[in-house]
Amino acid sequence: MKLLSVNAGSSTLKFRLYEMPEEKLLMKGQYERIGLEGASYSIRIGNEKESSLVELKDHKDAVTMLLNHLLEHQVVSSLDEIEAVGHRVVHGGNKYSKSTEINDRVLLEIEAISPLAPLHNPAALKGIRAFLEAIPGARNVACFDTAFHQSMDEATYLYPVPYEWYVKYDVRKYGFHGLSHKFITEQMIGILEKKPNLIICHIGSGCSITAVCEGKSIDTSMGFTPNAGIMMGTRSGDIDYSLIHYVMQKEERSLEWVEKKLNFDSGLQGIAGMSDLRDIDRAYASNEQKVVLAIDMYTNKIVDYIAQYYVKLGGAVDAICFTAGGGENDPIIRREVIRKLAPLGVVLDDNKNEETIVRKGKEGIISTSSSKIPVYVLGTDEELMIARDTYTIVSQK
Repeated sequence: MKLLSVNAGSSTLKFRLYEMPEEKLLMKGQYERIGLEGASYSIRIGNEKESSLVELKDHKDAVTMLLNHLLEHQVVSSLDEIEAVGHRVVHGGNKYSKSTEINDRVLLEIEAISPLAPLHNPAALKGIRAFLEAIPGARNVACFDTAFHQSMDEATYLYPVPYEWYVKYDVRKYGFHGLSHKFITEQMIGILEKKPNLIICHIGSGCSITAVCEGKSIDTSMGFTPNAGIMMGTRSGDIDYSLIHYVMQKEERSLEWVEKKLNFDSGLQGIAGMSDLRDIDRAYASNEQKVVLAIDMYTNKIVDYIAQYYVKLGGAVDAICFTAGGGENDPIIRREVIRKLAPLGVVLDDNKNEETIVRKGKEGIISTSSSKIPVYVLGTDEELMIARDTYTIVSQK
């Protein structure tokens, strides 16, 4: 079965075409700056790459170009060969605890949830509707980034605010990066041959830590929005909410201005003046003091959540897992986190840590045999998780 895995952003469209269930990658690519000047695409088939500037007025244009590329490069001889399309949808609210085949009702519910993810759900809907029109014979599946965390209990996902806010406005912790955390959990189930207790550290531009008990999410650091939890590339993470009103008064600025500062000018960017971990690492090696401070703060926040979830799991942790861009490829961040976890008996193997770089094809354990908790570095793959969920659903009928 040929199956498309699609991730539509506000001005982007990323895709992979798989042969399932073999999970053979046939083609991948992305279309960027949709609806803006300087739109472009890049595609890859095996080792062959192609890219160009193009005009893309909307997501429908991007979908049309994507499908034309599949035909032009003879990856498919007819669009009828594509039997299913899986779509990443950032927010499923409290309605969806698993991926779901798309019908008119699901479309309406995704639209109704859109105020909870105003930059993401509307873009996903544009992508979904474009594919429904372009390949009417294909079955479409929505894969929700919040779904994996719907196993949290009420005492965990509720905030200590007026209960009526939850009843009226669905104010609660949702958590994000669910497709990534689910992928790593499934990988660890295969490695450990059981439903494990895990602490998963998704460390990228956006960051989240998740506690997994017997294969299910029981708590996660992101909350009502992705700005909660640990310090990130440009997001503040957890702060005292009262500082918002205080800074608004001092700066004589609007709430929107403060929101933008907390989302795009905070975190590593706010302290170090840069957010890309590759730049951060070079500056750290040169002992630039603001960068050293930022790394100390950053790793403290990660350790705080790991320690909290260690207790929540009753000390019975089968593994700590690092994943996503920073978790997979940044030995400095991993080293500093694990050094601070010494009170839990976690011991790093420095050589393994330096050698284990996912982008260079190296995954595995970076802790010593004496470490009380093994530490794994694993590559995540949200697009493949979408493809697996989609295939599971469409192959049932």
